[in-house]
Amino acid sequence: MRIGALNRLVSLQRKVVAQDQETEAQVETWVEAAKVWANVRYLNGTETIKAATPTSIAKASIKIRFRKDVDSTWRAVDGDVIFNILNVLPDAEGREHVFLACETGGSNG
Repeated sequence: MRIGALNRLVSLQRKVVAQDQETEAQVETWVEAAKVWANVRYLNGTETIKAATPTSIAKASIKIRFRKDVDSTWRAVDGDVIFNILNVLPDAEGREHVFLACETGGSNG
């Protein structure tokens, strides 16, 4: 894989359960699992109504180097943009890359 094709530094984050320091309640929070070089391609966008509010949703494909640990419970963050990972599509034969089928907007992670 050519390094030039992976031109964005993206944070891969996973959700963990932690204990709140003040209330001692269990809370879910996002932690960075890895920073990876990626190629982010926006595929399409739509507008919809959620809870009586217009919302824009964009679908994207994020290509990263091959990894086994990423799954659809994770999210990817590119600058200020949060992508919910919908599907992980590995290159099982060549083991060179993984495509992350994502969407942004709506719930924003």
